[in-house]
Amino acid sequence: MVSDCPGQDMRKLRVALYKCPTCGAEVEMFSDELKIKCQKCGKYVYKEKMPSCIDWCASARKCLGEDRWKAIHGEE
Repeated sequence: MVSDCPGQDMRKLRVALYKCPTCGAEVEMFSDELKIKCQKCGKYVYKEKMPSCIDWCASARKCLGEDRWKAIHGEE
C-alpha cells in the first residue's frame, strides 16, 4: 500500500544534529524521528523540549529558588 502522506515519503527525509543534554555529544536525528538514544551515554535525546512544571507552574520560581530559576532561564 502506498501512502500519500508527504511526511512518510522517504525521499523527503532530512537529518539534523542535536546535542545530548546529558553528555553533550552530537547525535543525528532524522525528520521522522521524535527521539533517539545517544550513542555515547545511552540517554534519550528528544527533538522537542519535553514540557515540565517549570514551564507552566506559577510556583516554579519559588520552588526552584531564585538562583536556579535564573540559571535555567539564562538570567544573570
